[in-house]
Parts: sequence; C-alpha cells; structure tokens
Amino acid sequence: MGEPGSLVTGDRASSRSWCLQRVGMNAEWLLLEDGSEVTIGRGFGVTYQLVSKICPLMISRSHCVLKQNVEGQWTIMDNKSLNGVWLNRQRLEPLKVYSIHKGDHIQLGVPLENKENAEYEYEVTEEDWERMYPCLAPKNDQMSGKNKGLRTKRKFSLDELEGPGAEGPSNLKSKISKVSCESGQPVKSHGKDEVASQPSQPSEHLDPKLTSLEPSEKATEAHVYPGSTKVIQLHYKQKASNPSASHSSLELFKVTMSRILKLKTQMQEKQVAVLNVKKQTQKGNSKKIVKMEQELQDLQSQLCAEQAQQQARVEQLEKTFQEEEQHLQGLEKEQGEEDLKQQLAQALQEEEKEKVQAQKEEVLSHVNDVLENELQCIICSEYFIEAVTLNCAHSFCSYCINEWMKRKVECPICRNDIKSKTHSLVLDNCIDKMVDNLSSEVKERRIVLIQERKAKRLS
Repeated sequence: MGEPGSLVTGDRASSRSWCLQRVGMNAEWLLLEDGSEVTIGRGFGVTYQLVSKICPLMISRSHCVLKQNVEGQWTIMDNKSLNGVWLNRQRLEPLKVYSIHKGDHIQLGVPLENKENAEYEYEVTEEDWERMYPCLAPKNDQMSGKNKGLRTKRKFSLDELEGPGAEGPSNLKSKISKVSCESGQPVKSHGKDEVASQPSQPSEHLDPKLTSLEPSEKATEAHVYPGSTKVIQLHYKQKASNPSASHSSLELFKVTMSRILKLKTQMQEKQVAVLNVKKQTQKGNSKKIVKMEQELQDLQSQLCAEQAQQQARVEQLEKTFQEEEQHLQGLEKEQGEEDLKQQLAQALQEEEKEKVQAQKEEVLSHVNDVLENELQCIICSEYFIEAVTLNCAHSFCSYCINEWMKRKVECPICRNDIKSKTHSLVLDNCIDKMVDNLSSEVKERRIVLIQERKAKRLS
C-alpha cells in the first residue's frame, strides 16, 4: 500500500482516496483530496469546520493544516492551536510539519475531565471512493465567499449548546508579517565551436610514415578544439567591454581556423591518394609514394605552425581580457559603492514604513483577538449586542439569553439558575469603539445583525 498522497487518477468511483476516518463513527470523515490544502478549525475560512458540542472553544479558529509535500506525502501542522494537535499520542510542536502515514492516530484538542478520549479523534486511512463517499463530512460552504483575512464566526444553534459546556481558556496573540526581497543573478552564456573531421580509410599496406600521421592528427584535433571553445567564451565576455576589438579578434580567429581545417582536409586527401596508388600496383611507384609522403609531411608542418600561431593568439586574447576585466572591476567597484549608498538609504526608508505598518497591524490584531476571545457571546458566536450580565457574572447578548430562557432558566455556561439580568452599558460602548477600527465588512455585518434582532423583537 502506498503512502498518503498517491491518489489514483481516472474514474473517481473506482478509485481509492486518503481521508481522516472519525474514530468510532461512520460519518464526519475528512477527505484528503490530492493536490489540495486541507484546513480544520471552528472558524469560517477553513476547509472543514468543527463545532464542538461539549466545549465550543476546544477547537481553535484555524486549528491545523494538512497538505502534501514535494514527494506527494501528506503532512500535518499545528497552526498554533490552543489545545494542541496529537499524532500517535504525542503532541506536535506548533508550526512544525510532520509526515503522516496509513494507520496514524490524530487527536485534536484534549479530553475533558472524567473523559478518556478527546471529542475529535481520527485515523489516517485509504478507502474506496464508494465506501468513503457516504461517510464524508460536508466542506465549509462559507469559504468561497469570504476573504482569508476576514474574521467571522459560525452561529451556534440553541440545540448545539444544550449539553454541558465548558468555556475554554482565551489568550491574546499578535502577528507581524515581514516581506523579504531576493536579488536575481545574471546568467552567462557561452558559445561552442564544433568541427567534424572526415575519417581516413585504414589500410594494412600503409608504411610507418603514413600510419604515424593518424595519431598526430588526433592529437591536433584535441589541441585545436579546446582552444576554439576557449576563444569563443572569451569573445562573449569581451564583447560587453569592447565590442569592436572583440569582433576583430573573433574574425581573425575564424580565418585561422578555416585555414587549419583546409590543411587537415588536404592531408586526408593525400592519405587517400597514397592508399589508392598502393592498391592499384602491388610493387607500387616508389618515387610517387615518396613524393606524396613528403607532401604530407609538409602539410603536417604547416598545420603545426598554424596551430602554434593560433595558440599564441589565444594567450594574447586571455591577457587582454584579464587587463580589461581588472579595469572594469575597478569601475564597477566605484559604481557599486555609490549604488550601495543609495540602496542603504532606500532600505532605511522602507524599514521605517514597514515598522509603522507593522505597529498598525499589531494594534488591529490585538483588537480582533480581544473581541473574538473576550467579548464574544457563547450562544451566537458574535460580538455582544446589548450585552447583559447574569447573577453568575457570565455575559450574553440580550436577545440570545432571552431566547435561551424560553427553554431553560439556567446559565448556558455554568448551569446555575438565572436570578437576575443586568444591562452592561460599559461593554456595549467598549465594543462599539473597537468595531469602529475594524474593516467595513465587520461593521456592516454588525449593523445587519442589530437590525434583524430589533425586527424580531418587535414582531
């Protein structure tokens, strides 16, 4: 059986998929769809929204993230959740990625008092699509219509809060984002010069002088070709600094190379001619063969001379390039120091802007966290609207607690009898001031909720 992430392509009805199987249940399984990122939490902007019926704040807004790595292996990360993520009974470090395998046990949150197991426990498994589909939990349908930065809360129904509740701990968090820039590196290109030589015809009748020319010719090729590649590379480097000188040097090199190749062709033709003469006559015309061998030696000498001149030109080009490169390095150093000063001044300005923006974002983050964790109604998961405080010191929206008391006259949190309700004007004013600093979407949503509740109260 393969590792997580090896989802079979093709007809989905006959494929196998990875999922988180809810322990002890044939429902609320979480599909790990290949190529996607799966987020789990109680907030709106997640793939699967978990609403605890026992302890509403046990699951954080964005509790954990599951996604595939570059090898296709599924991984899990604790997204700084309050009550933690547990893999095979071991708590995971926040923001650290861990690989998961078939049969692994995943636990979200911790067991409550007098409970052996947590409410949300899963097992990593791979199942047939037909077997899995009826058991899958629905994805959060609010996710597509919201921006990731918008913080909104799911409304709890009154039925979901009938069980014994426990208020989870709250804490304040601040987040500052930093953006870094990377500078690119220029790409250098190099030219190549390739020349194909014609193979000479072997013969068992060649005398020692002729046979000695073949290894000499191979050595010549090995000597000329690296030099040509080297000169072409020097040409591309020198072209930027001195285009006219680079062009003339390259033209001279090309002329010399063509002469060398022409001499090599003549040598090969002479070799073929000598072989043909020896094949035509058994005894052979010794004078003609000697003459041809002498011509071959002359061509070999000319070829060696051309190669020596070519090598000298290559060395001269290298020397010239080194001198120009040193000169350019001096100019670049001066220009670089000036550019560095400008970049430093610009970087300081950008840093100041980032600090101001970060401080502003930090303040807004504190406001959001305070509102969401401290000034939120446990019944509707919205900021208090006309907050009232009960005799047990727990606070709720006036509308929410009135609706609750139609069914039960006890606190939804501590279950003490409700004996008195006190309107908290201080809380209302505090929330209104803090909402003024939030986004327009949050403000509009609060206005709509207030109008809806007023209409329900009058009806």
